[in-house]
Amino acid sequence: MTSSPDSPGTTPRKVRAKRSRPGSGGSRAEKKEQTRQALLDTTIDLVDDRSFGSISLREVARGAGIVPTAFYRHFASMEDLGVTLVEDAMRVLRGALREARRDLAGRGMPTARESLSTLLKKVHGDEAQFRFLVRERHGGVAEVRRAIATELRLFSRELAIDLARVPALADWGVDDLEVAADLIVTIMMTTVAELLDGDGRESTERALVERAEKQLVMVFLGMSAWRPSH
Repeated sequence: MTSSPDSPGTTPRKVRAKRSRPGSGGSRAEKKEQTRQALLDTTIDLVDDRSFGSISLREVARGAGIVPTAFYRHFASMEDLGVTLVEDAMRVLRGALREARRDLAGRGMPTARESLSTLLKKVHGDEAQFRFLVRERHGGVAEVRRAIATELRLFSRELAIDLARVPALADWGVDDLEVAADLIVTIMMTTVAELLDGDGRESTERALVERAEKQLVMVFLGMSAWRPSH
């Protein structure tokens, strides 16, 4: 199996565009959706260098161009908004790793380089959402923390289902597949966290990616030699 021509560690960072407030045109439903999105976008901007728990409803409303009482037309609470952000961010993460997993059934296990290359492109394209996930995974808002844990468990199970379609893993039981999926997801999430907390230098990123690549190679090699339990 050949690896992706893209070299991990060299993906250019995406410059984030300035968020816009909801416009005055469109139907009532369109305006409501624009305001809801403005609340989400404002929150993502605010958590770029702060924790979600330190942000007030008034700050979010002001940034979206609405009065605080209008916030409740869109979200039941700040915790509700936070859970929605988790769902949106996990949708991006699933999309990134789904691309890396897409041909698992037809081509066997992916190479570590392919998986990391796909993930890195998404991280650099949506840094704010990934930063939110990484920071709030162990943050102070229980509802958000639980939502992230739940979404990661679901994602790990999706990956286990994909692994079950690999011919070389056909004899594996559910428990073994989920353990392997958990290892892969943990390595990926740790790598994302280290990349986002890094100094932004290409040499630093390359070193982090090479380390993650070795970790994934070890997992894949271990999977190929593992005798499944029944």
